[in-house]
Amino acid sequence: MNGFILGEKSTQLQTFNKKGERIPTTFILTHPCFVTYIKSIENEGYISVQLGFKQTKNCAKPVEGALKKVGIKTPLLFLREFRFDSKSKDVKVEKKDGKATLSTGEKKWTVGQEVKPSEMFSVGSLVNVSGVSKGKGFQGVVKRHAFKGGSKTHGQSDRERAPGSIGMATTPGRVFKGKRMAGRMGNDRVTLKGLEVIELKDNGVLVKGLIPGALGGLIEVRNIE
Repeated sequence: MNGFILGEKSTQLQTFNKKGERIPTTFILTHPCFVTYIKSIENEGYISVQLGFKQTKNCAKPVEGALKKVGIKTPLLFLREFRFDSKSKDVKVEKKDGKATLSTGEKKWTVGQEVKPSEMFSVGSLVNVSGVSKGKGFQGVVKRHAFKGGSKTHGQSDRERAPGSIGMATTPGRVFKGKRMAGRMGNDRVTLKGLEVIELKDNGVLVKGLIPGALGGLIEVRNIE
């Protein structure tokens, strides 16, 4: 894993590429984002970097104490962990002056440092973007799965948005698992792969395309390995 960062969905805009084609873009605000903890094989059994993001007024006391311990004065709302391949020879965890540092040969992460997108990504690189999609509540099969619905003729007055048959009367005489039916829609973790980085700023990254979630929702951005 070459680079990763936490952010929030800020604005959806449009711009033009070098060919003059209009493309949709999304700006992901990544300030402030800090390295809050580094896990090692000796202590936790695996290697990972924990990032904290988004300044908040109300921070849990244990989290506030942990942040002050590593020299982060900004109270942070979200904490997320990014794991590394523990078998990789390039990944090393060292401790200097009481602070843990993880290095991969190309990049270094030190507890307490601020993570900036310009250090993690480059313009034109491809990234995977993960977020929680908007919740739609309980929906029928027409909206949830794009069903066509039943016929409007031949005496049918209440079948226009019905799912139709969901099983059979004989063997096996049951509804199969995974059958597309009405139910809760949205509010799921969604990952869009291979989005191009259009522009990098000190406080955020501009990617090509639209990303999941509502404005202000937490977003994870990872470099494609």
